[in-house]
Amino acid sequence: IRCWSNIPFITVPLSRAHGKSFAHRSELKHAKRIVVKLGSAVVTRGDECGLALGRLASIVEQVSMLQNQGREMMIVTSGAVAFGKQRLRHEILLSQSVRQALHSGQSQLKDMSIPVLEARACAAAGQSGLMALYEAMFTQYSICAAQILVTNLDFHDEQKRRNLNGTLHELLRMNIVPIINTNDAVVPPPEPNSDLQGVNVISVKDNDSLAARLAVEMKTDLLIVLSDVEGLFDSPPGSDDAKLIDIFYPGDQQSVTFGTKSRVGMGGMEAKVKAALWALQGGTSVVIANGTHPKISGHVITDIVEGKKVGTFFSEVKPAGPTVEQQAEMARAGGRTLAALQPEQRAEIIYRLADLLTDQREEILLANKKDLEEAENKGRLALPLLKRLSLSTSKLNSLAIGLRQIAASSQDSVGRVIRRTRIAKDLDLEQVTVPIGVLLVIFESRPDCLPQVSALAIASGNGLLLKGGKEATHSNQILHRLTQEALSIHGVRDAVQLVNTREEVEDLCRLDKLIDLIIPRGSSQLVRNIQKAAKGIPVMGHSEGICHVYVDTDASVEKVTRIIRDSKCEYPAACNALETLLIHRDLLRTPLFDQIIDMLRVEQVKIHAGPKFASYLTFSPSEVKSLRTEYGDLECCIEVVDSVQEAVEHIHKYGSSHTDVIITENEKTAEFFLQHVDSACVFWNASTRFSDGYRFGLGAEVGISTSRIHARGPVGIEGLLTTKWLLRGNNHVVSDFSEHGSMKYLHESLPLPQRNAN
Repeated sequence: IRCWSNIPFITVPLSRAHGKSFAHRSELKHAKRIVVKLGSAVVTRGDECGLALGRLASIVEQVSMLQNQGREMMIVTSGAVAFGKQRLRHEILLSQSVRQALHSGQSQLKDMSIPVLEARACAAAGQSGLMALYEAMFTQYSICAAQILVTNLDFHDEQKRRNLNGTLHELLRMNIVPIINTNDAVVPPPEPNSDLQGVNVISVKDNDSLAARLAVEMKTDLLIVLSDVEGLFDSPPGSDDAKLIDIFYPGDQQSVTFGTKSRVGMGGMEAKVKAALWALQGGTSVVIANGTHPKISGHVITDIVEGKKVGTFFSEVKPAGPTVEQQAEMARAGGRTLAALQPEQRAEIIYRLADLLTDQREEILLANKKDLEEAENKGRLALPLLKRLSLSTSKLNSLAIGLRQIAASSQDSVGRVIRRTRIAKDLDLEQVTVPIGVLLVIFESRPDCLPQVSALAIASGNGLLLKGGKEATHSNQILHRLTQEALSIHGVRDAVQLVNTREEVEDLCRLDKLIDLIIPRGSSQLVRNIQKAAKGIPVMGHSEGICHVYVDTDASVEKVTRIIRDSKCEYPAACNALETLLIHRDLLRTPLFDQIIDMLRVEQVKIHAGPKFASYLTFSPSEVKSLRTEYGDLECCIEVVDSVQEAVEHIHKYGSSHTDVIITENEKTAEFFLQHVDSACVFWNASTRFSDGYRFGLGAEVGISTSRIHARGPVGIEGLLTTKWLLRGNNHVVSDFSEHGSMKYLHESLPLPQRNAN
């Protein structure tokens, strides 16, 4: 705990030997000394007269938060000229209006022209006001700020440079935020092409070069340059083909076309890049990002420090493989080639992958053994997750069987005609199935998921990006290699990509221009996080698996305990395991009820009592904290209902629309339950555990969806397809179908082509 102005705050452990910049974004959270450069476009309003106060307040809040974590923050700011321009304009207008009123002898004012204001005069008038504003804002967070004005001479004169360095270090030692600006009141006009003079000398022409020089002088860990563009693009922003560059490496500037500079300020993007590269050579990491966007400016600085994919990160370490953006583009191109193959060719790929799973069994199990040993040594996985991580010969054999089912059932999945309509004579319309595009599947601890999902993507002609957990690294790598080996037999190796870079899941969820559907497979927390992080990309899945079994008064004694045991105890960590057992009130204190309780005790299932069930008992088990709980373990809730209608109402109120079951011999009651429960899967006298793509005969599943559009329940090949419309005409135009036109709409349904019987 550190204290300043009697206010304690938590510090984070930050230590790093300066001299080499960070290689990856994920390392930025270790930055201790940070310079934030605020461009003129960030600080000033759109009319260039006055400051963007809301934006500035948000930046001060973020800087204060990082300062209170124990970091050493410095700000290089623009804005004095704009603030001074606002003040001088006001003074000139006021002066002119007084003179005019005195001269004319009346209060009516004529049009007044404002002379062009000299920038140095504006800077002189605006510096004090700008600093007063910063001081007032930082005071709200019990932080002191100090102003430092510099010129180029302060860096070239050795004594002045030492004095500046000493002053800054002393301010940082006292937990004061230095606010640095060029002394625009006295600086000479900028000279063209004098931004940077080699590696050891940098000319302080603008605040970009000032920030870079300061960052290197002060051995800063991170320089954040905020401007009015998202970062560095491979061509001028706004052009059709412009793409944001996530990571920029020294030497890449030859492939970049620079546009014009921002609406205000001295430096354009070219100056920022030169300054950033100079700072990078001096051992300071650099990120250029947008500080003006209303949706991100409120957290852009903290996001950068947390390692999120914001703006352009400058790095000297080039990754060995492609970036995730390049992988997504490769997956899309490969997916389109895959979709163009004949169905038999796609099936051949899947059959080949099934063979490889059994042929390369020993190599796969050896890689999986490494993952298990590392997970056990680190002790980071709970027992249920370790079970999911584990592969075995029987699991691989089951996987191979499932893949062959997918291959056999995928013969006419893509390009299948599902509707034909004759719009008019010689004008026929077809609706056909097509792949969705590029799928991103994120999965935890389950390497067996990789070949399953890959096979479904191949069968449906989709490109695929896979992001597995670190705990299954070795298993995932060999399974992906075998998948690409199978794809290679028809030249579509790139259609399935495994993301091995240090991409955070949240960053992947922002690639809305590259990814068409996200499918999370893992804990409910993972699914919720992805649903929250996804920006403009639909997410298929379920956040919780709160599955119910309702035992009716007409339930069979023999069926009840078997179905409940299987639903709860066969695999309690599964999303389709029983979590809440609903029992009809008339069954309390009956032999059947006693058998249920005895069976659960024998299986060591911990029982939580619902409110109504607890009210019937003198000594009840622990009362449930919430009826909307997914235990994922040998635990369940028991609650009492008065009727099948009440059971349905309970499921709708507390369930997750996943899988719900009724046990009864009364067909009328069962049909009522089946028709009225609004869940993805509703069963009669069958275990909840049947809610599974393999058990449904789909071969495998990419997950279970509880959404109400597109796919629902276990999602196989059909759930990874969408449709497009094909219209074949012969010189048809809409005007021919007007009231006085020569043609009439027919809208006749046509027979569908015969499906492949195989």
